[in-house]
Amino acid sequence: MWLEKMASPADLKKLTATELMDLCQEIRQRIITVVAKNEGHLGASLGTVELTVAIHRVFNSPEDRIIWDVGHQAYGHKLLTGRQALFETNRKWKGISGFPSREESPHDAFGTGHAGTSISAALGMALAAQLKGKTDRKHIAIIGDASIASGIALEALNHLGTTSANILVILNDNAQSIDSSVGALKSYFETIKATSNDSHKLFHPLQIPYSGPVDGHNLDQLMKALENISTQKGPQLLHVVTTKGKGLAEAEKDQVRYHAPGKFDPVTGKINKDRGASIRKYQDVVGETLEELAAVNEKIVAITPAMVTGSGLSGFFKRYPKRSFDVGIAEQHAVTFAAGLATTGLVPYCVIYSTFLQRAYDQVIHDVALQKLPVIFCIDRAGLVGHDGATHHGVFDIAYLRVIPNMTLIAPSDSTVLRNALFSCQKSLNGPVAIRYPRGVLHEVENPTAFKALAWGKSEILKKGHRFALISVGTTKAICEKAISEMNQSQDWTHCDLIFIKPLDIELLNQLMSQHEQIVVVEEGVRMGGAATAIQEWAQQTAWHKPITALGVGDQFVEHGAVETLQKKQGLDVTSLKKQLQEITVKKQAH
Repeated sequence: MWLEKMASPADLKKLTATELMDLCQEIRQRIITVVAKNEGHLGASLGTVELTVAIHRVFNSPEDRIIWDVGHQAYGHKLLTGRQALFETNRKWKGISGFPSREESPHDAFGTGHAGTSISAALGMALAAQLKGKTDRKHIAIIGDASIASGIALEALNHLGTTSANILVILNDNAQSIDSSVGALKSYFETIKATSNDSHKLFHPLQIPYSGPVDGHNLDQLMKALENISTQKGPQLLHVVTTKGKGLAEAEKDQVRYHAPGKFDPVTGKINKDRGASIRKYQDVVGETLEELAAVNEKIVAITPAMVTGSGLSGFFKRYPKRSFDVGIAEQHAVTFAAGLATTGLVPYCVIYSTFLQRAYDQVIHDVALQKLPVIFCIDRAGLVGHDGATHHGVFDIAYLRVIPNMTLIAPSDSTVLRNALFSCQKSLNGPVAIRYPRGVLHEVENPTAFKALAWGKSEILKKGHRFALISVGTTKAICEKAISEMNQSQDWTHCDLIFIKPLDIELLNQLMSQHEQIVVVEEGVRMGGAATAIQEWAQQTAWHKPITALGVGDQFVEHGAVETLQKKQGLDVTSLKKQLQEITVKKQAH
C-alpha cells in the first residue's frame, strides 16, 4: 500500500502516474473507514483527494506554505504529512485535531477552523517572505466557493490584487458549504462551469489572473495546471471543480447530510440508526418553536449565516421561504442585515453558532445594541461542543455579550424554558436579546407545552436548603441537580436556576446572600467575565462579603474530545462537582 510508505509529501514525487491514482483510492478509502467509525467531516475531504495529491506533488511543503480554508477539506493533507498512523485518533481526546493546527505539524501553515481566513493569512506570509528575500516561496490558499464569498475573503482578494505576492488561490468549487451554497457568486460560478472556458473575467478587475475551470478529479489535468502556475510569479487564481463526497455514492447523493454524517457503514455508506430517530436536540426545539410562533406572528423572520440544517431551521425555511434568509458565510452581514430588518418592525431571529457570532462582534455592538434594535440572537453551540475543539467551543459568549449595554442575556436550562424564552422575546422588546443553548440532545425528552411568558429578569429556586446556595447557569442545571441529590449533605444546599444572566435577579440574589454562608456558580463558559463574575461584581458594589465561588472553564483554549471528557477536565461533571461541593460543606463545618 502506497499510503503507508508516505513518510512525507516528498515521497509523492517518486510515484508514477498510475501509482498516484492508486494512492488517491487508498486515501479516499482510509478517510471513509476512519470517519465511519469515529465520526468527523466526510464530504469535503473526499472531494479534495486528487487536489491534495496534486498540490503536494507539485509544491514543496513545508517550504511552500499550504493553507486549507476551514479545514474540513484537509484530511487527505493530514494523511500525506506524517499523520497517517495517527489518523484513527482524529478529533479524539489527546489525538490529532480535525482541523489544521500549527502546533501539530510544520505542514499546517495556519490554523483554520472558521471559513474565509486562508487568503488573508497567505498574503501576510507572502509579503513577509518578500521582505526576507524569499521570492521563490509559493503560498497556496485552498478555499471553497462558499467561503470565498465571505467578507474577509473578499477583503483579502481586494488587497491581493494590489501586490506582487507569490500566492495561488485555488477555488475549490463544489457548490456546497454545509448546505448548498447561496448568493450571486454561486450563480456566476455555475455559469463559468457551464461554458467551460476562461473567458469570464470576474477576477480581472481585482488584477488576479484567472485560469480554469479544471476537473478536480482528473489528476493529470490538475498537475499540469499546477505545474504551469508554479512557474509564474505574483497572484494567481485556479478554479477547480470537485464533487463533495466523491467516491462514496451515498455521500455524493446527499451532500448536506454527509458533510458530517456521524457513524456509518463504510461499505454501503448507510448512516447508523443506533441513536434512534426520536431523539430531540436543542436545535430541533428552536426550529420547531419558531415555526409555531411564525404561524401566529407574521412579523417573525429567520436569518442564518450558512447554517440552515445545523441550526434546525430546515422546516422553517421550507414552510416560510419568503421569511427565511440564508446569507451565506457572512456573519457580519447577517447581524447588520437583521438590524435593518428590525428597524422596519419585523421580529428577526438571528440563529448563529456561538463561535461564529464572535466574528460579528462590532456589528452586535455598533449596529444592534447601540441603536437598541430588537434583534433576537439564538446562540447555538454554546458551551463545550466536543470533537471540533478549540475553534468551535462556545465558551466565550457570556463574557463577550454581558458587557454590552442594552443587551439581555438568557441561558435556558431545558427545552421548556428555551421555548418560553423564544416566545417571550417577540413581545415588546426594548433592545437585543441573546438566548444561548448547547449543541446536541436534550437532557430529557420533553413534550412541547403551551407557551408561558418568562418573568423577565427573574431566576427560579428549584430546591431550598439551609446553608449554601448553588446557582446553575443554563443546562448545567441537570448536572447540579444530580450532584446535590447524591450528596449526604444535600439538605444544606439551595439550588437556583439563574435563567437571566443579564439583567440579574437582584431580589433573589439579596435573598440568597442574606440566608446562606456561601454562593457557588456553575457555568459551561469561561470563568473570567462569566455569570459568576457578574454576581461577584454586584456583590462587591452592594457590600456583600460572603464567598462566591466560580466553577467554569479555565483561562485556556479547550482541546477536542468527547463532551463528557472535557467536562471532567474542567471539573464540570457530576463527580467533580459533587466533590467540590462536599469540600465546601466539610470546610465550613470545620470552622
